[in-house]
Amino acid sequence: MRRKFIGVICCALCATAILCGCGAEVKAPEQENLPVLTIGSDEYEPFIYISDSKTYEGIDVDIAGEACRRIGYRAEFKIIRWDDKDTYIENGDVDCLWGSFSMDGREDAYQWAGPYMTSKQCVLVRTDSDIYTLNDLNGKKVAVQVTSKPEKIFLDYANPNVPKVGNVYSFVETEEEFAALRKGYVDACAGHKFRLDNYIKTAQLKCRILDEVLMTSNLGVAFSKDFDSNVVQKLNAALNDMKNEGTIDEIVRKYE
Repeated sequence: MRRKFIGVICCALCATAILCGCGAEVKAPEQENLPVLTIGSDEYEPFIYISDSKTYEGIDVDIAGEACRRIGYRAEFKIIRWDDKDTYIENGDVDCLWGSFSMDGREDAYQWAGPYMTSKQCVLVRTDSDIYTLNDLNGKKVAVQVTSKPEKIFLDYANPNVPKVGNVYSFVETEEEFAALRKGYVDACAGHKFRLDNYIKTAQLKCRILDEVLMTSNLGVAFSKDFDSNVVQKLNAALNDMKNEGTIDEIVRKYE
């Protein structure tokens, strides 16, 4: 039987003001007359985050900016509550979902542009933890993001190499996951390797990533089924060109 323990420690662990959205990138004059592609995402550094100068930055921000330019659009990001993402695109509040979003298992749920990158889902533990392999997670407490691939893996036992954990704590924001690990509420966190690597670089808490990978996933841009398919196809072609010519690799190296 599926078991899910929703960690409602959000208010105590991080501020939620960011959910309202803030910051706007400076636009070049020639961009003002371009049609806008409104992109919904949560803050997920290094894929998308709001800098100290209140502009959107990150791997997906740079990729989206270049891809949209190539198809005659201007990319505008909107910070959303990620577990309500489907409501945003169904209501037309955003045109697409873009921000380290895995296509795997969701191929039929949306129209997709991509995959444009692959990403590893991994497990993060404290340096002094006795967890070294996925098997060591047996009976442990693990923090994940709501609706993420790691959540599905741990709740549905989607990976036969992953043992039955004790409890799964699902958080809206990844910062809440890290806070839970830092405070000792959980034994491990799980998410995109890029995100975990970035946390290790910036956090005071000493952590390490397990060598075993939970899964490798394809990242794409999700549109509703009734969105203009011509735009989706053009964006898909632009992303393929950027991938084949090495532009996406250059952007990723910038953030590494």
